[in-house]
Amino acid sequence: MTELATVVDPGQLARLLDITIDEAGPGRAEGSMRVEGNTQTYGLLHGGASCVLAETLASVAACHHFAARGGVAVGVDINATHHAAVRGGRVTGVAKALHLGRTLASYEVVISDERGKRVCTARMTAAYRAIPVTATDTDR
Repeated sequence: MTELATVVDPGQLARLLDITIDEAGPGRAEGSMRVEGNTQTYGLLHGGASCVLAETLASVAACHHFAARGGVAVGVDINATHHAAVRGGRVTGVAKALHLGRTLASYEVVISDERGKRVCTARMTAAYRAIPVTATDTDR
């Protein structure tokens, strides 16, 4: 884990869903999330929780990419395809860079169950922001 990985806060929602970041850099980020507590009505992993894991991993990686220019990353697009249901354990996500540009960074995020079976594939794009975004930054 790089030094910036300890500085980039994945956010309150990530903590609520028990998302952990195990590795992070501009080209790749890996982390996991528990299934229990993040399920929908039928006891299956909620698709929205998978999207939160995907966006968290891609955003952390994009923050590493944009940090070299003193900027931060903000998500501008995400989509996900859910391939299989998960009822328990932890899922692991790996975000890999598809494009690392000056103003945009795009990532493919593969989420797998504990057996290594792909359960979700997501794509997320983040935009460069020159100044840190804060909770009170509503005018920009």
